[in-house]
Amino acid sequence: MKLPMTSSRIPHALSIAGSDPSGGAGIQADLKTFSALQVYGMAALTALTAQNTRGVSAVHLAPPAFVREQLDALFSDIRIDAVKIGMIATAEIAETIADVLATQTHVPVVLDPVMIAKGGASLLQTDAVDAIRLRLLPLATVITPNLPEAARLLDTAVATTRAEMETQASALRDMGPQAVLLKGGHLEGDRSPDCLVTAQAMHWLDAPRVFTTHTHGTGCTLSAAIAAGLASGVDLLSGVRAAKQYVTDAITAAHLLDVGHGHGPTHHFHALWHS
Repeated sequence: MKLPMTSSRIPHALSIAGSDPSGGAGIQADLKTFSALQVYGMAALTALTAQNTRGVSAVHLAPPAFVREQLDALFSDIRIDAVKIGMIATAEIAETIADVLATQTHVPVVLDPVMIAKGGASLLQTDAVDAIRLRLLPLATVITPNLPEAARLLDTAVATTRAEMETQASALRDMGPQAVLLKGGHLEGDRSPDCLVTAQAMHWLDAPRVFTTHTHGTGCTLSAAIAAGLASGVDLLSGVRAAKQYVTDAITAAHLLDVGHGHGPTHHFHALWHS
């Protein structure tokens, strides 16, 4: 899939997230996604993890001051057309990221509020939720929570119907972001419905559910694909639609990979690699 570009310059996108050494999620997934969508990718690390397709066994956090050093180095030298935020881990790191992005209000921000890994490990300290609510949500062009993440941000029960999704997506948008993409992958059924709420309208984006265990890093990949679209100058609705299709295709083609024995990764380069 090739995103339309509004200028002749190659777009640049920055991922602020944790590392997944298995390559399926985190900055590795983000950089693969940027590359697959013809966007130059950069990454500022918030954490190192020891993980594979079966789960996370250890997390080593970057000091907030070092996160700041990375961001200052990038913004002082390189044009950044969009930012994707993934694993934040702590309130201090969230505050640091917010301090930097508050000075870069012209840059679109996609916030994926990563809280729990596929294997169940917590990737966000409790006190960081308030920092996300108060500091990062108001800076976001769009946030991309799944249903459990939305429930935690709102301190409410997990949505189980489309009507509840609409209510929660609207409530999240009232907390400051310009738009909310509430992912409905946790709902039952043969469809995977997402609800996008903007200032202008509410949109439902449906795709067939692909029944597979190859779902490691799907949230990272989706948010990175949206950031790639925004970096390329695509409007948000078109970018979300293209990103959802890209992820659906990457999941559908994931069986071509043979990586690990747990939740396998999606196939980021499904359109580029041919057997």
